[in-house]
Amino acid sequence: MGSGEKSRIRAEGAKSHAPSIERMLIMNRLAGEQSPYLQQHAHNPVDWFPWGEEAFAKAREMDRPIFLSIGYSTCHWCHVMERESFEDDEVADLLNRYFVAIKVDREERPDVDHVYMTACQAMTGSGGWPLTVLMTPDKKPFYVGTYFPKTSRHGLPGLLEVLRIVAGRWSDDREELVRAGDNVTESLQPRLGDTRPGVFSEAILHAGFRQLRDAFDPEYGGFGPPPKFPSSHNLSFLLGYWRWTGADEARTMVEETLDAMHAGGIYDHLGYGFSRYSVDRAWLVPHFEKMLYDNALLAATYLEGYQATGRARYARVADEVLQYILRDMTGPEGGFYSAEDADSEGEEGKFYLWSQEEIHRILGPDTGERFCRAYGVTEAGNFEGKNILNRIAARSPFAPEGDAEPVEDGEFEDERNRLFAAREERVRPQRDDKVLTGWNALAITAMARASRVLDRPEYLGAAVRAAEFLWTNLRDENGRLLARYRAGEAGHLGYVDDYAFFIGALLDLYDADMKPIWLDRALRLQRDQDRLFLDEAEGGYFFYGSDGEALLARPKEIHDGALPSGNAISALNLLRMGRLTGDETWSRSGEEVLGSFAGDVTRHPAAYGQSLVAMLFALVPGREVVVASGRSAEDVRRDLRPLARIFSPETTFLYRLTGEAYVGIEALAPFVADMEPAEGETRFYVCRNWSCERPTEDLHRVIGQLRGEGEATSDPPPGEGDG
Repeated sequence: MGSGEKSRIRAEGAKSHAPSIERMLIMNRLAGEQSPYLQQHAHNPVDWFPWGEEAFAKAREMDRPIFLSIGYSTCHWCHVMERESFEDDEVADLLNRYFVAIKVDREERPDVDHVYMTACQAMTGSGGWPLTVLMTPDKKPFYVGTYFPKTSRHGLPGLLEVLRIVAGRWSDDREELVRAGDNVTESLQPRLGDTRPGVFSEAILHAGFRQLRDAFDPEYGGFGPPPKFPSSHNLSFLLGYWRWTGADEARTMVEETLDAMHAGGIYDHLGYGFSRYSVDRAWLVPHFEKMLYDNALLAATYLEGYQATGRARYARVADEVLQYILRDMTGPEGGFYSAEDADSEGEEGKFYLWSQEEIHRILGPDTGERFCRAYGVTEAGNFEGKNILNRIAARSPFAPEGDAEPVEDGEFEDERNRLFAAREERVRPQRDDKVLTGWNALAITAMARASRVLDRPEYLGAAVRAAEFLWTNLRDENGRLLARYRAGEAGHLGYVDDYAFFIGALLDLYDADMKPIWLDRALRLQRDQDRLFLDEAEGGYFFYGSDGEALLARPKEIHDGALPSGNAISALNLLRMGRLTGDETWSRSGEEVLGSFAGDVTRHPAAYGQSLVAMLFALVPGREVVVASGRSAEDVRRDLRPLARIFSPETTFLYRLTGEAYVGIEALAPFVADMEPAEGETRFYVCRNWSCERPTEDLHRVIGQLRGEGEATSDPPPGEGDG
């Protein structure tokens, strides 16, 4: 393409096109994909390819650069960019004429997303979705960004301008683009795969606490400036740290954050569940999409908060979140759906917003006015002229007196139900109904833990059903985990997070259901994970398996993002399996994983909350409680209710029960072979440091031991006092 052709490309900027009816009726290559996100783009006039060799072969054959767009189905700015650009004939014409366009669902291909998001962060200093990448046919990125408007505005370059410039430079100055791609690719491996080994110690845990304390918002809870994310793993670490050291400040930070999030608009006070994050400091204005993983992680954290504090509110929030998952996010086969959109009818948050007049009409003027005062509803509104329901002013000591009416737990229940019923008549946000292995595993963990802590057998049933669904439908004929299921089809080789989260869920399910099959499956999957993902030279686990598609670099993720690190979860799994089975080989493997990146954690511990949780488990003396009983499983579960309500994250439980479903535990944990169940009795063997005490039938004694009664806690960090 010469200078005349480049001039013609630039001149096309003066034209304006509206999508034609013919174009709207045409479906592109994405129509055959299972991803809801890819299907959203199936009617675009862009000639999209899914990620695969066909697209790269086409780019090589046509001698064109690649335009890669990565997003997900509930991403607000992905929708905006689609409406502005990918549904536009002018943009589509440029893409179809001079590029090979590839669309990727980041939730199906987190490996691809991880590599190119790292490139984006390295080249621009930030990241996000939609992720936009221009690269060579051999997948090397030379220009990256996130959202681009169709034409330049507010300091953002326009997509039309970028495409014209790149098309021209690909013709006349390709060597520079190729050289840039080579340089970016060369810099990726150290960023993605290198880790710094070290020695993990109590000093790292104390440093992590101090960093979180320094970042804590004492007025509204949470950490750092907005946007504010829940960061459940940080809260779990702080509770564990409080349990270990007795530093009350750690627990107070958790309570303030749990209270503030529940009071804020990030929580759905009518239908339950948490939105993705808050754009403001007070947790008022959420990014309205709801993700399965956020709600699963937060449900588990509120359960921990309930165990640690005894505050019934936290138990109720966890219960409400799980009700939301079962009501709105569970498929007929037992798998859990991925997400709900932020948008409905083309507007962000429309489904969740209220006017004062609407509430008065539904509840009546007097009750409606009381409700509005309690939930921060005004005539002017708090979000684009409408209202996000919240209880921020009612709980905040910083609010002007009389600004809001206090709300007791359980108050306005009938009114909230009436408003919920009215809201159900609205157009709902789109739901992404694909089933993801890793995210489902997090929900299984939350359900299994809730079944124990809240004594709710329906949650155990849901956890068992989902686990069986994954085991049956998301493994191939060789037992290899797969990542995604939708409409009867499973696909994409599972990633390390899928293995780590599912293994952790199976261990939690064993804790709740007491059947050895769950522990056996966890051990089987761990052996597969070691075979497929372990970095035998440097330690830790790669993000995708040795049987996966080779990308520009093989990532090894250790820091926490929206999801906890798969490596940190793996380390914790290994440590738990070591204590459960009595096999120190597992424990040593877990310690080796932690040591393989302890140098990274030491540099900024607060960025590695889940690693700190695993390090706590490794460093704090723990207990293994073997429950040997000839009573029925239901009776044993009833006996154990008081133990389930104790916050004791360093304790593991092993069950030696009678009945066919419980046979085989001695093969998995040989050290229990002599702990025979006695008919009609429940005995407890409390073990520490690979040595077990004499058995006792005194439940109160075991309760005292798990509560740490009579034991000294760790000294707090030097100079910190007792918190």
